[in-house]
Amino acid sequence: QVQLVESGGGLVQAGGSLRLSCVASGIVRSINVIGWYRQAPGKQRELVASIGSGGSINYGDSVKGRFTISRDNAKNTVYLQMNSLKPEDTDVYYCMVVAGLRYWGQGTQVTVSS
Repeated sequence: QVQLVESGGGLVQAGGSLRLSCVASGIVRSINVIGWYRQAPGKQRELVASIGSGGSINYGDSVKGRFTISRDNAKNTVYLQMNSLKPEDTDVYYCMVVAGLRYWGQGTQVTVSS
């Protein structure tokens, strides 16, 4: 079992920045992939960014060049630095890990006002 606790969401104006954090606990040594997804009401959950066990990083096309994912293994924490935010980035952001099974955090709301 892996437990995920997200923080850092909130309200920001377009062009602003936010940093999301996700702390993992439990069988963290089994984590293969850790990352962030987002979902708007009525839409499918989409990849924002992820880090594989070998350090490979993937970004969703809509956030490339604006968002940066990083991982602090000592703190079992993954971060998502979001810059140049746009109103269309408004979503609930979910932390996700793959550790045999896929686990999800509870989600944190990000709202970008125009």
